[in-house]
Amino acid sequence: MYHRFIWLKSIVIIISFLTVTTSLGYCFDHLAVGAILGGVTLLVRQYWRLYRLNYWLWHSKKISPPSTSGVWANIYEGIYSAKLINRNKRKSLGEIIHRFREGTEAFPDAAIVLDASSKITWCNRLARIELGIRWPEDTGLNIELCIRDNQFTEFLQQQQFDLPIEIQSPINPTKVLEIRAVPYGSEQLMLLVRDVTRLTQIENMRKDFVANVSHELKTPLTVINGYLEMIPEDGSMPQSMMCKAMSEMRSQSFRMQSLIEDLLALSRIEASAERAFEKLVNVPSILWQIQAEAEALNKEKQHKIFFDISPILYVYGIETELRSAFSNLIFNAINYTPDQGVIQVMWGFEGQQAKFSVKDNGEGIAADHLERLTERFYRVDKARSRTTGGSGLGLSIVKHVLSHHNSELVINSTVGKGAEFSCRFSPELISLIEPEEHTPITN
Repeated sequence: MYHRFIWLKSIVIIISFLTVTTSLGYCFDHLAVGAILGGVTLLVRQYWRLYRLNYWLWHSKKISPPSTSGVWANIYEGIYSAKLINRNKRKSLGEIIHRFREGTEAFPDAAIVLDASSKITWCNRLARIELGIRWPEDTGLNIELCIRDNQFTEFLQQQQFDLPIEIQSPINPTKVLEIRAVPYGSEQLMLLVRDVTRLTQIENMRKDFVANVSHELKTPLTVINGYLEMIPEDGSMPQSMMCKAMSEMRSQSFRMQSLIEDLLALSRIEASAERAFEKLVNVPSILWQIQAEAEALNKEKQHKIFFDISPILYVYGIETELRSAFSNLIFNAINYTPDQGVIQVMWGFEGQQAKFSVKDNGEGIAADHLERLTERFYRVDKARSRTTGGSGLGLSIVKHVLSHHNSELVINSTVGKGAEFSCRFSPELISLIEPEEHTPITN
């Protein structure tokens, strides 16, 4: 609390002290000595108080001032009051900085604050993860030493931050980062960095999808139009050529129809709002039906197809989707396995899960193709795939069906030894039903 200082009282005290010491000197016939002793005593006292002030300011751990009186009490009180005000300000500022850091740590993006010289003054945790910045070791380091990219350097130099830029991650070449710059504080800049790898992949897939659909539909139409142009208006074409033209046009129209049906099926699966876990699906019955269809499809290739189906194992799901996924895997094995190969279809338990798998002893698939097999229209061997009439959408349909059922497609393959396509259903989807009378088809 502030107490008003009374200067007159302090002056009166000093004059009274000097008067007393001078009077004592006069009494002992040493007037000058008395006056000097009085002045020295006052000076020593003031220096002692200065020493206590200095010790309190720089060495004492106590925030409260030493007890004193007079003008020094007011000085101590003023300094103490200023220290309390500054302490509260620092505390408030610390809380603001703490809240700011907590907020920026919760950012979905990496954030970096740069000064006017493009040196790092602060960054959040995501910046340390996405860009490899070390904190606080890299404080004061130029950001261009952390992000060595010509496009980024030009971005900073031009100072045109209306649009973001996309660069390759400095620590992970497979990632694409979007960098946006916004003014921050006084002559500072905040960089917001976002991982857009997935968005870039989706955009590229969309472009590829449009291009592939256009190409896949254009090819059979070109063949059909070509044969139509060859046929004379009066129909006078040799019988052999007419038969060939009709056969080829029929084949291409079937291929185009298959492509459109697969596109519609994939679109229905992606847009489906049907709940996947309410209806019980008789998987054994579905597989026995597919077995009959597979035997009809297999007449030319003469594969040995073995079905090992558990008759009591049912799952909750969407019957049409599961049938589409299972038939695609089985028919793919028939179409792409060399003649007289061996195909094994299994539906049963693996541990506590239900497993469906299709295994063949065909040519196998190289490891660098496995990750992309479920992309739309992706083909390992485009020439061979077109001769089989495939649309390139089968595995993409399987992937989306299994995703709808909280499962995934697992592909294991060795070149020259065949491939296995399998999926597993969690125990929560499994139901055991006593088998009904049936007549499964066997080889």
